[in-house]
Amino acid sequence: MDNFYLDNPDLKFHLTHPLMKKIVALKERNYADKGKYDYAPVDYEDAMDSYDKVLEIVGDICANIVGPNADGVDKEGPTLNDKGVTYASGTQQNLEAIIKAGLMGITLPREYEGLNFSIVPYTMIADIVSRADASFVNIWGLQDCAETIHEFASKEQKKKYLPRVSKGATMAMDLTEPDAGSDLQAVMLKATYNEATGKWYLNGVKRFITNGDGEISLVLARTEEGTTDARGLSMFIYDKVNEGVSVRRIEHKMGIIGSPTCELVFRNAPAELVGERRFGLIKYVMSLMNGARLGIAAQSVGIAEAAYREAVKFAREREQFGKPIIKFPAIYEMLSNMKARLDAIRSMLYETARYVDISKSYTYAGKEHKLTPEEREELKSAQKIADLLTPLVKGISSEYCNQLAYDSLQIHGGSGFMKDYPIERIYRDARITSIYEGTTQLQVVAAIRGITAGNYLAQIRAYEMTEIKPELQTYRRILISMTEEYEDAVNAVVAVGDLEYTDFHARRLVEMAGNIIMGYLLMLDTNRIHEYWKSLEVFLKGARAENKARSERIRISNINDLGKFKHE
Repeated sequence: MDNFYLDNPDLKFHLTHPLMKKIVALKERNYADKGKYDYAPVDYEDAMDSYDKVLEIVGDICANIVGPNADGVDKEGPTLNDKGVTYASGTQQNLEAIIKAGLMGITLPREYEGLNFSIVPYTMIADIVSRADASFVNIWGLQDCAETIHEFASKEQKKKYLPRVSKGATMAMDLTEPDAGSDLQAVMLKATYNEATGKWYLNGVKRFITNGDGEISLVLARTEEGTTDARGLSMFIYDKVNEGVSVRRIEHKMGIIGSPTCELVFRNAPAELVGERRFGLIKYVMSLMNGARLGIAAQSVGIAEAAYREAVKFAREREQFGKPIIKFPAIYEMLSNMKARLDAIRSMLYETARYVDISKSYTYAGKEHKLTPEEREELKSAQKIADLLTPLVKGISSEYCNQLAYDSLQIHGGSGFMKDYPIERIYRDARITSIYEGTTQLQVVAAIRGITAGNYLAQIRAYEMTEIKPELQTYRRILISMTEEYEDAVNAVVAVGDLEYTDFHARRLVEMAGNIIMGYLLMLDTNRIHEYWKSLEVFLKGARAENKARSERIRISNINDLGKFKHE
């Protein structure tokens, strides 16, 4: 029987990274639950065995239920009726299988009936599910909203909602509006407090809401009269059982069709305030979005994995001029580049997840006891790295995902343009990854501050100092040379002293930093096992050429370029 976890050794490789011992100990609070819950691990080996077994279950469900259902789900799609949204029959089957297997509330503490898994295996599950059906991860993966409730809601709210998520309640995050997409501070859905009932009521419209008819929703709304910016926004929990929200329509989309994207109308919908007023966007949504961006990075990697596998399968089976097309240089070079890029973004995905894990664990620990100076320093360091890598991994992995889907379809030729092959659906599903939860351009905006402040360079230098095997020194020298080139490019842009000029070159600089970081991560992977040597070699050849071209573009540029590209 097929299994999407067991057939991919890259997943087990990243699951057993040396940092996992620390991560698991932090997440398990040194295994404090072992006397309270019979399914709590007693040590690191026991925890890893649990991760491994659950991932195997996920791999089985995805290979034998979610994957086979994907084509039917894409054709059928969700429907809208008087009671709200009805999932496609295959989506409903997927959801029932996932709930029956206990795969909801994965990261939640055991006191809320969760599995208390760390972010790494949770991200890995999103990776596997996305390979099977990218649209389904947009339903299953929204359980990540529960992390925001766990982090910021009251004890009463946690007890009320989190066990429901663990038992299978679906979720949504209701943020965007017709006039507030990327610019969330423009949100105008109104929240009004009624003194007589002691409750908040929501009125307005939300648009492009993924899984918008979910059972529990986090809603961004304006609580402060007369405000028009982020300081007037607060976060709320809306429970579908209380009614007050109707689905006006399900959007007709290019891809991820199985996931209903809804326009919602709030009419005196009762809701509960999360945390403090006025912190909805600047604190709670920022935390929510960071988790969502890591989730889209995982989705991108899973889609890229599916695209790569479809390309290899077709290239081995399709014969032209008397031999399989995989034997033609133009094809096997494309496949080698695809695999190198897939390995690169997967390495960055799990590097990011590891530091998110450490940061979150120390944050929660700080609520239970006063952190030692060493712990506070580790928290600060992990948070800094997580903040640096999150926009980078979301932006680059989604772009690579689109490129791999494009290349896979190209390898399929005319057959790939037909609906007879999965790549046609995969290609359509890939396109959204570089758009939602913050476009690639917005990820660049988030990352450029770390570029100009020298934070990415400092992280690159930290990787540079890692001890490696002698046979990898050549690759380190290449990466050091690329770093010098990158540093010169940053200095040249910053020296102009014009913010608009910096923004003009921002994407070039961010992608240069990303190439160097992914190069180092692949080198460190190869340092652990030799199997990543080919991907390291192929990736660095492409990355060197790309960075040189970006560096040259910056070198020949000047402030007058801004006017040449403007369209008034």
